[in-house]
Amino acid sequence: MGPPDRDWAATVRRWSVWELPGWVLVFVLVVIVADIGAITTTTLFTAVRGHDAEIFAVLLACDLAMVELTRRSDEPSGHIRGAHAIWELPLALLLPPLYGLIAPAIRIAFTQWRGHRALAYRRIYTAAVLGLTYAASSVVFHMIRPDPAGSLLHPPPRAAGWALAFILCGLLRAALSVFLMMTAIRGADPSVSIRAEVLSRESLFTEAAELSVGALIAYAVTGSPLLALLALPPATMLQRSERHSQLSSDSRVDARTGLLKAAPWRREAAAELRRTAHGGVPQFLALVSLDNLASAVESAGPAAGGQLLGRVAVVLRNLLPGQLIGGFRDDQFAILLTCAETAAARRICERVHSEIASSAIEVETGGQSTLVFRLTVSIGVAGPADSGRLPDLVGAATAALTEARHSGWNKVTVYADLEGGAAEAWPTRSA
Repeated sequence: MGPPDRDWAATVRRWSVWELPGWVLVFVLVVIVADIGAITTTTLFTAVRGHDAEIFAVLLACDLAMVELTRRSDEPSGHIRGAHAIWELPLALLLPPLYGLIAPAIRIAFTQWRGHRALAYRRIYTAAVLGLTYAASSVVFHMIRPDPAGSLLHPPPRAAGWALAFILCGLLRAALSVFLMMTAIRGADPSVSIRAEVLSRESLFTEAAELSVGALIAYAVTGSPLLALLALPPATMLQRSERHSQLSSDSRVDARTGLLKAAPWRREAAAELRRTAHGGVPQFLALVSLDNLASAVESAGPAAGGQLLGRVAVVLRNLLPGQLIGGFRDDQFAILLTCAETAAARRICERVHSEIASSAIEVETGGQSTLVFRLTVSIGVAGPADSGRLPDLVGAATAALTEARHSGWNKVTVYADLEGGAAEAWPTRSA
């Protein structure tokens, strides 16, 4: 066993944060340092008042209580989004910026301690982002409303102006948070869809619900901080509803690939075909099969199969943004392509074939060892789907894929006529 300082240095070198691209690492560190600097500065210039401390203690207690009330031992570890802005936004806007800076850090540390484990640097970065965005919205709110609670003691027009300022500052916080979080996330994984993460109907509705409930809680605690306790049961139900929605979404996605599982993909593909059947939008189906996945699993173990599928899924998402991609069978992916003509669908599949064949994929085999694999794929393409029926398209694409395999694998085969035309194998480069 080496000296303690060497062991510590080796531990630091193994931190996952160093795996980030260079500019992303710098961006993450700058945000974290900025948060630490903001906390230090505001601590020096913030006078602690009894009423402020009371509001902070009650809202933070409710925040931590919601973590505990919605915690389940059978949930997977990692990031689970929560409706914590319900409590943290009111304390950030009603109180000096310092409170908004430290509240998310306390809550995230408590969450990590209570069992929802995640990579430490991700937790720290999330706390820094939330703290900075709460502080920024607090500064703006205090500029608009120098006496944050005073407006509520005046006639309704003043209260309406207060509510509008609260909502605008809440939207500002959300926009800043999306920018900082998605910059880092997309930098680390360009395949992540901003639209799917933050612009889906569910995400926007949840954001609106959190903002509305947060405004009501802020209004209540200006009269008496203890009134926040009345909001704990409905806030917990909102958190559970959001948790259920997220877990339901996760059940549709393959954890290895991040793509839709076969059954959800079929449902969405069938719906898309029905929608575009009479709209003049040609749809093609490509079935992508990994030729040598079985031999890779045999040589590197079952875990290697999942890693290889995951890396191929990243290639597909990067090459085909906006297309409906999902798992089909154990070693196959299905892609619903919107193309003008058969030749365009063929060119897209040729590009997919070439990109996968030219990619050297590293697979961890346990311990510190890795193996490098080069995969080839066979692709069966069918379309256009004039009938709007998915089974017809699947049958033709499966026949095309079978033809590709029977004629030597590692090629693209196209069925351009769903009424019974022969499959045509297009020459491909050897991998």
